[in-house]
Amino acid sequence: MKANRNSVLTINGGSSSIKFALFNKEEPPLQLFHGEIEGMGSKNAQLRFTNSMTAQQNSIPLPTADYSEAANLLIKWLEKQQEFVSIEAIGHRIVHGMKHTNPEPITATLLAELKQISVYDPVHLPLAIMLIEIFQKQYPDLTQIACFDTSFHASMPSVAKQLAIPRRFSDKGIQRYGFHGLSYAYLMQELKRVAGNETAQGKIILAHLGNGASLAAVKEGKSMDTSMGFTPTSGLVMGTRTGDLDPGVGLYLIESEKMNAKQFNHLINHESGLLGISETNADMRELLEQEGTDHRAAEAVELFCYQTKKWIGAYAAVLGGLDTLIFSAGIGEHSPEVRKRICDGLQFLGIELDEPRNEKNEAIISTDTSKVCVRIIKTNEELMIAIAVCELLNHSVKS
Repeated sequence: MKANRNSVLTINGGSSSIKFALFNKEEPPLQLFHGEIEGMGSKNAQLRFTNSMTAQQNSIPLPTADYSEAANLLIKWLEKQQEFVSIEAIGHRIVHGMKHTNPEPITATLLAELKQISVYDPVHLPLAIMLIEIFQKQYPDLTQIACFDTSFHASMPSVAKQLAIPRRFSDKGIQRYGFHGLSYAYLMQELKRVAGNETAQGKIILAHLGNGASLAAVKEGKSMDTSMGFTPTSGLVMGTRTGDLDPGVGLYLIESEKMNAKQFNHLINHESGLLGISETNADMRELLEQEGTDHRAAEAVELFCYQTKKWIGAYAAVLGGLDTLIFSAGIGEHSPEVRKRICDGLQFLGIELDEPRNEKNEAIISTDTSKVCVRIIKTNEELMIAIAVCELLNHSVKS
């Protein structure tokens, strides 16, 4: 690699995809390209990427690959890109950070700690660790930085973090942490940019609705509460995750179905949610298409919208009112029908949707007379990773 390094690579590993982006180390960082490996383990696996300068899109079919193979294929593809030689650091989205609240270099000590706590988030952390180690093996001298998804919620009051279990467990770090923090940080930054600081300091509910879904209550720019808790499995019903579940259900399944911990974990993270209810798939688009002929699909959609509506009502109470509601992520950004069903009946909170605006996925989808401004903001976790990495690198240089 060249000595003159001036770019940052971001890696955002999900349970079945790896998102990546390259940024010039500017202020703010300038995206050069972004992409995603999706469909891993299937015949439809592909690497999609977009040149951010020209908006030119391309895709490359991939052989059926597991996560490790896909990561190595990504490295080989990246090495063919001219800009790759200028990478100074790699920023990783780390979903669970426990007590870590700020971006930090990935050291042997931190990696060992992440491995130790990966039992708390077996869906995300082992895969993130795998990606770190694969890049580390290929480029041992390249700086890698962890950006924690829990950071945004560090401001939550203690009453929102506390779990009603014996206090000795809270001393060991067992508490509500909240997730999707990189997404929420971006949404707040973008809200301030488009609507001004006064609006961003108001009473805001953020709805990150995708295959993984959560909501956050924000006041004066700080997280006051969020639907996910100790792990990303809790809260709102999701694509394949249960969301909140009576602990007695776990005990019942362990005793009556003779499930072990590994089987139970797979059930609540990979077989439940919209997939479990519909018995067909976890894709909201397909469920909406099927609901007219399949009551199971209809029930899955209904439950998702019902629970989201409940969280909005609860967080309006936490905030003491509501000024702005923001929809984001795959479902939140692209499904007018889901947004409509969620907002229907929330007129008492001051929410009034403008149907034509909603159907067109406009930036503001509430009426001009609505007391609550309802917005759609496309999230950008990769940019927040790049910003955090650049700030840490610049601080290191000044130090």
